[in-house]
Amino acid sequence: MARVTCAVSSRKRRKRVLKLAKGFYGDRKNHIRLTKDAVMKALAYNYIHRKNKKSEFRRLWIIRINIAAKINGISYSKLMNGLKKAQCLVNRKVLASLALHDPKVFSEIALKAKKALA
Repeated sequence: MARVTCAVSSRKRRKRVLKLAKGFYGDRKNHIRLTKDAVMKALAYNYIHRKNKKSEFRRLWIIRINIAAKINGISYSKLMNGLKKAQCLVNRKVLASLALHDPKVFSEIALKAKKALA
């Protein structure tokens, strides 16, 4: 009986891992043992950072809204509370975009929030 080496599948498996390691530095890109560890770690970090990215963007939007709100003479928390009371369903992403690119519209929204609080 002939010796079976599983050559095709094992080569395919190695090539798949090496392809994922494209751009890695040093031996981590072309030695299969080091590459496997590096790729697994990279994929784990990738998964974690995809989740963290969402909270980082939310934090950035809140900072931008806070600055624009202070310019319009209202605090961030009062602005958000006023918008909720006025039933203005604008999310933080849109508010931050307005604060950055269209300050006049943002000041109208802030005015609406002030009226809802009063």
